[in-house]
Amino acid sequence: MSSRTELSTFLASVERRAFKQAMFAIRNEETALDIVQDAMMKLAEKYGDRPVTEWPMLFQRILQNAIRDNYRRSKVRSLWTTLLSSLSPSDDEDADPLETFAAENESDGLTTPHRQLERSQLLGAIEKEIEKLPPRQREAFLMRYWEEMDIAETAEAMGCSEGSVKTHCSRATHTLAEALKAKGIEL
Repeated sequence: MSSRTELSTFLASVERRAFKQAMFAIRNEETALDIVQDAMMKLAEKYGDRPVTEWPMLFQRILQNAIRDNYRRSKVRSLWTTLLSSLSPSDDEDADPLETFAAENESDGLTTPHRQLERSQLLGAIEKEIEKLPPRQREAFLMRYWEEMDIAETAEAMGCSEGSVKTHCSRATHTLAEALKAKGIEL
């Protein structure tokens, strides 16, 4: 059993290297600090009772996973408007409109301030409608399309069947499409 002093000494010894590692990967000081702090907290909470010799590998795995999670989240956030801008209701009730994401084709390839304003307003409207979804639909929708989890992962996280996840996602996307259509937003 390791002591608090040993854990504190270990964390102090890896702090600077971990920060540099996160900084090189993320290139944002505040985010890198948050990642290192979260990794240290996770090590202390979940693995603090492990032998001291296991800590270096555990900490590295936790740190690398936190960096990868940050990349994934930032990638999803940057694609959020592009992905949801292709939301379009279809006549096929079994089809999931969000499964057919497509990048927008802009003829000049430039984004104008007017287009940025439209996108931010659209995103705001979508976020408001997502908040109105029933909790299980919202949970399934966000896991599948925000967190990019597959159906099996979502089902496991929600504690339900894969069929239920498909149903919740389908209902959520149809509800969103109808709500946006009612507001005059045709996607």
